[in-house]
Amino acid sequence: MKIFSPLYDKALVWSKHKHAASILYLIAFVEAIFWPIPVDIMLVPMAIATRDKAWRYAAGVTFFSVFGGAFGYYLGHVLYGPVVHPFIEFMGYQDKLAMAQNWFSKWGVMVIFIASFTPIPFKIFTLTAGIINMAFLPFILTALIGRSLRFFLVSGLVVIGGEKMADKLSRYIDVLGWITIIVAIIFYFSLKN
Repeated sequence: MKIFSPLYDKALVWSKHKHAASILYLIAFVEAIFWPIPVDIMLVPMAIATRDKAWRYAAGVTFFSVFGGAFGYYLGHVLYGPVVHPFIEFMGYQDKLAMAQNWFSKWGVMVIFIASFTPIPFKIFTLTAGIINMAFLPFILTALIGRSLRFFLVSGLVVIGGEKMADKLSRYIDVLGWITIIVAIIFYFSLKN
């Protein structure tokens, strides 16, 4: 089923918009708090469309994603009762919150690195870090390392791969999309136990 290739084609068109960078950074910020779609979906086509700006995009996305993570931490820490808890109940995320709290108790700050580098939803862990009152400096430093590794790796692959990479990505985007979803599901269930 081809659901990723039409989205990818749209993202390529959007990546050439005059406000594309601002939109990319806004998505990076809100994705770390509540947005369900990973920022990579826009970062890759933008880096392909303007490879000379790929490193700038990676740096901007890293900054705004970590800034969004800090905001998510703040929401979890200060506004858990009046804002976050009702939102978690409304969305039916109680089990995800319990799972995240369990992961924090087992692996500590390493959970932030895993969530910031992998397809696991970063937002769940930014909010949970605030809820459990994790030390803020290790949280920010770990998120900065994980997010920068992820986004600079993505941009680097695009820069190094060039047009060949763009063609292959265009051809295999649906397969890659489904593989990512399957890996995330397997990872989720393997760590849940």
